[in-house]
Amino acid sequence: MIGAFVLAAAVAATHPTKADLIGIDAAVRGVYEVISGPPGQKRDFDRMRSLFASGATLKATGPKGLRGGSLEDYISRNAAILEKDGFTERELGRRVEIWGGLATAWSSYDGRTANGSFHERGINSFQLVKIDGKWLVASILWQEETPDNPLPADLVRKK
Repeated sequence: MIGAFVLAAAVAATHPTKADLIGIDAAVRGVYEVISGPPGQKRDFDRMRSLFASGATLKATGPKGLRGGSLEDYISRNAAILEKDGFTERELGRRVEIWGGLATAWSSYDGRTANGSFHERGINSFQLVKIDGKWLVASILWQEETPDNPLPADLVRKK
């Protein structure tokens, strides 16, 4: 499954092991799995917490500036609406860079509600850290695609 998601691995100073790539993939894929689901489905936020490092943040940037906060802020703001409306966010492509115990995964996405009332594409920038041998998300910063800022072609998989 790694090959399908990791479009490029740029390495500075260290060479990622297969275990590193598997661990990063599991963390990123896990976030998408937790927030996605049909209307009426509770999200497994305990699983989500297990994917994040202590003090992790989730923030968006856009015309209104930088907004967001801690993982718990994200959960309290979004739990009810994700369950009520249903939401699916799927990854379109990914590029990963690793240096020692740090990694950045540029992950393009397509997110939409089940009823179509919301739809956006953009890029999630995952910052990950290796703690006690496990890759955890330290932060996610995302930005919506716009006509003036389309997704890079190398971050959109061909069907």
